[in-house]
Amino acid sequence: MAIYHMQAKVVSRGSGRSAVAASAYMSCSRMYNDYDGIQHDYTRKHGLIYQEVMLPPMAPAEWKDREKLWNAVEAAEKTKDSRLAREFVVALPVELNKDSHISLLQNFIQENFVDMGMCADFAIHDTDGHNPHAHILLTVRPLNENGTWQYKTEKEYLCVKNGEEKGFTASEYKEAQKDGWEKQYRYKAGKKKIYLTPSAAQEQGYERIDKHPKSTRYGRQNPISEQWNSDEQLCVWRANWADFTNKMLAQNQIKASIDHRSFAAQGITEQPTIHEGYIAQDMEKKGMVAERCEINRQIRADNKLLRELKAQVAKLAQAIEKSIPAIAETLEAIRNHMIFTQYHLLHNEMQKEVIHDWMYNLKPILSKYNTVKKKLKDKAAEKKTLNLQKDKTSFLNPIQHIKLNQQITTVTEEIEELKSAKEQLLFQAECSTDKDMVKLSDRYNQMMKNLETLDSQDATLKEQLEKDASAFREERFCPKSDQYTELLDARIQIRPDFRDKLIKQLKGAFGKYYDYHRRDFASNKVDYLNAEDPILFSRHSWELEYQKKQEMRKGQPVHPKKKHVIWNCSHLFKGVWSGSQL
Repeated sequence: MAIYHMQAKVVSRGSGRSAVAASAYMSCSRMYNDYDGIQHDYTRKHGLIYQEVMLPPMAPAEWKDREKLWNAVEAAEKTKDSRLAREFVVALPVELNKDSHISLLQNFIQENFVDMGMCADFAIHDTDGHNPHAHILLTVRPLNENGTWQYKTEKEYLCVKNGEEKGFTASEYKEAQKDGWEKQYRYKAGKKKIYLTPSAAQEQGYERIDKHPKSTRYGRQNPISEQWNSDEQLCVWRANWADFTNKMLAQNQIKASIDHRSFAAQGITEQPTIHEGYIAQDMEKKGMVAERCEINRQIRADNKLLRELKAQVAKLAQAIEKSIPAIAETLEAIRNHMIFTQYHLLHNEMQKEVIHDWMYNLKPILSKYNTVKKKLKDKAAEKKTLNLQKDKTSFLNPIQHIKLNQQITTVTEEIEELKSAKEQLLFQAECSTDKDMVKLSDRYNQMMKNLETLDSQDATLKEQLEKDASAFREERFCPKSDQYTELLDARIQIRPDFRDKLIKQLKGAFGKYYDYHRRDFASNKVDYLNAEDPILFSRHSWELEYQKKQEMRKGQPVHPKKKHVIWNCSHLFKGVWSGSQL
């Protein structure tokens, strides 16, 4: 089934990434990074289907070699947090073959990236034969006509004229200076440091602190780079990918299409699934339950139930006049979905309570551990400094030696105390080593993310619950007032079947986490939300059952009552009385 997926990421040194490493990974090759001297070898990686480098006309021909291309990118960026490349990960339709995938990517990349002046490096991956996708790596710095790199940002000086402040680049300032604009520098005015123009500072007699003029924080961005980095351009690329894919599907006479819009924009009330990742999938393969996979299973169960409900409502809506049984089925179906949604909310609430309790107990331990660890590092550095001082101190200065030894002894004792405290914290956290503590800390951060996911999911579920409640109220008032009892009877008759269906759905979605107490609580909350009295239902249900039994009795043949024989036992006591008289 064709699905839409387009993920945009930035490869930057600030996040610890390298453009050379990213290219080597996606092309399953070995590449050497001249910038940091690291060789990245991904030749043992599997799943590569196709790879290619596409260049604009002004780019040097030697950049067809991806190692030379990305080393040129690395060499052009000087700062430690530079943006090196832009990466897109797109899902390819499983309905298309390899040649169609290549043609689709080539056309899309050429028209959307290369024609705009970017160098593009892309590769197609499919590790298991069911998940074809492509990685697209793009340059972020524009090129001149001669193949040299343009600037990404240019320094912008904040100049003043008649009290007005305006920004100029170095080339613009030459003309602005003729028009009376002046740069601003830092001057010392008493204890304060202020920005003034040289002419204004000269009148006051202030002293300049440094030679650097006042400028904007990030400078002026290259207009080409600014367009590439804009949210509007990203939306255009997302829409274009859907258009190119749908055209390719149509050319291959495949009745399928994708949509780049969100579920909300498409008018779809279903919940989108979250990204599971290979770690969670591997856990599931080994028989373990991964939290992210568990969340997705619940979402899919919700969506399935929602689709069934919508199909039933749509089917019933086609009829001009609804019969009482049809309305009863619709109401019970909506009620079932509301109970399922409410149960999901209660389940999420339970999960959040468990996570909060776990985090509440762990947070102070992690905080103390990090504090102790930092103190240990500081004390170790202090001890090292003292030892260096001792080594440099002459033996002719024994007093200094004694003083340093005393300090070293004190620091050593403090280190041992800190180590003992750290060991105690490790024990409290049920960890053996520092690595275990790091893993525990990572799990803590993951739990934070899980809480955010659950909160987002709860918002969607609550919104759906309100929609279902509104639909229930509209449906309930469809029949005439004199038909209410008839509708109530119809709902009571079919409710056991719907209850069995609901229990099956809940067990299928939540598995071992199914709890009938939670189900009953969810049912009561839904009835309260729908302004229905469960006691009234129970009473009316009992009345119907009683009437049914009475009717069954009336239909049974009347059997003659058995005569009960009463024995006259007075003769048995004649002898006794006679004897007593004697």
